[in-house]
Amino acid sequence: MTLAFKKARGMFFREINEELKISLTIPQYADELFTLTDGNRSYLKQWLPWLDAIQDVSDTKKFIELQLLKFHQGGALHETIFYKNEVASVLGFNQIDSINGIGYLGYWLGETFTGKGIMTFAVKDLLRLGFDYLPIQKVDVRCAVENSKSRAIPERLEFRNEGIIRQAELVNSTYLDHVVYGLLKQEFKC
Repeated sequence: MTLAFKKARGMFFREINEELKISLTIPQYADELFTLTDGNRSYLKQWLPWLDAIQDVSDTKKFIELQLLKFHQGGALHETIFYKNEVASVLGFNQIDSINGIGYLGYWLGETFTGKGIMTFAVKDLLRLGFDYLPIQKVDVRCAVENSKSRAIPERLEFRNEGIIRQAELVNSTYLDHVVYGLLKQEFKC
């Protein structure tokens, strides 16, 4: 059992199944999250613009502390996913627009954890939380057009493709087009 997983007990923590557990991201996870990020740089860099800003554990810890502040203020919810008691990925509502009731969903998964259904289970759980406990009536997910693995999650969970935003994000000196997916509370199937 990893150190971060042991510390998660008694915190904001849910068991999805025997292998999959999800917790509110806390500073005690910084070492393991940084190790996962650092070990997946080449895999993630084609899609994520922020990797160069994360150079050591202190950068990860600062990010977590910022997310906890946003959570406290009702503006975000960031979670860590454990697969077989190992930190596998993160996901969350990167922004919660409480005026319009929109949660902006983001996620990434370590390469060795892909193909196991982890993210689909985790996103579905987060959707339940968002629709049941947060001021969210719609969830918005934006994925690079070419990122088929990321796009598969909202498509599998029956989000609607709401269109393409051209040159939506600068990643590694290249502008990526994004597909926007939306799911309304009344469309969510538990």
